[in-house]
Amino acid sequence: MTVKSRLLEILEKQKGETLSGEKLAEELHCTRAAIWKAVKSLREEGYKIEAGQNKGYMLAKANDRLSVEAIRPFLLSPEVYIGVYQEVDSTNRAAKAVAVNGEAGHGSFVLAGSQSAGRGRRGRSFYSPQDAGIYLSVILEPKGSIQESLLLTAEAAVAVYKAVKKVTGISLDIKWVNDLYHNSRKVCGILTEAVTDFESGNIEFAVVGIGLNLFEASDGYPDALQGIAGGIYESREAAAGLDRSRLAAEIVNTLLEETKELKLPDEYIQHNMVPGREICISDGNSICRAKALEICPDGRLKVQEEDGTVSILSYGEVSIIM
Repeated sequence: MTVKSRLLEILEKQKGETLSGEKLAEELHCTRAAIWKAVKSLREEGYKIEAGQNKGYMLAKANDRLSVEAIRPFLLSPEVYIGVYQEVDSTNRAAKAVAVNGEAGHGSFVLAGSQSAGRGRRGRSFYSPQDAGIYLSVILEPKGSIQESLLLTAEAAVAVYKAVKKVTGISLDIKWVNDLYHNSRKVCGILTEAVTDFESGNIEFAVVGIGLNLFEASDGYPDALQGIAGGIYESREAAAGLDRSRLAAEIVNTLLEETKELKLPDEYIQHNMVPGREICISDGNSICRAKALEICPDGRLKVQEEDGTVSILSYGEVSIIM
């Protein structure tokens, strides 16, 4: 670990506190000139580090730049691979790459400040503006078949629900199959991609991609998302006290706990906004109206169509009829 990385870790752990340059040099076994050089480099990368003559250095509490050093202290399994980018095309794509080449295993993850080609379900793009959300992909090695992968998405939704509730106090609504809502607006989408063994049908590894909107970016949402997308906070100012690194780490911690076994969490049913509602179902080829009856134990959705037919959905685009 370099002097810069070790210094950033210390500054992150004691964010808002002034630390003596002399003591930092002693702790890191380097010269004060090396500390100054590391501070200068971190400032050039965008870190808000204040300094005063004979006062030392302080990482401003308002600093919310994502880094490995900022996230690792909050993790329950800090030894995992962590990839942090200020921008990447897709965190799912980056996570799959390091999983395939053996660089990263279970519990490892990729996090980005923005995505240039974020991906949603059914080939859609996921709008990922700079520093307005958490764009995260976690590598998992669950014990189960591809048929059970739907449960991973349900467990991921519950993990986001619990983490957001714990860190912010905000309660979200879960929408079958892979979205979370706040104040009737979509604030989170989940994309689970599994790599399976062709012969056994078992999952070799899965990548769970989570895109969580914290607030609306300064240039707003694209026209196609107007009235649909939202954030868990009304504005950047309202989110000023949020530590993104802590929230991201809490999502990972909770996801690893939830996925120790493939099962449908009780919270997925308790906080689901779909059962009992009139819905519109689109499977890409047709659209029909139905009433959502219940979430089945395997995560599928039981519905009653207009002609009285009862069917069970494994996938499909569901919208609630207001």
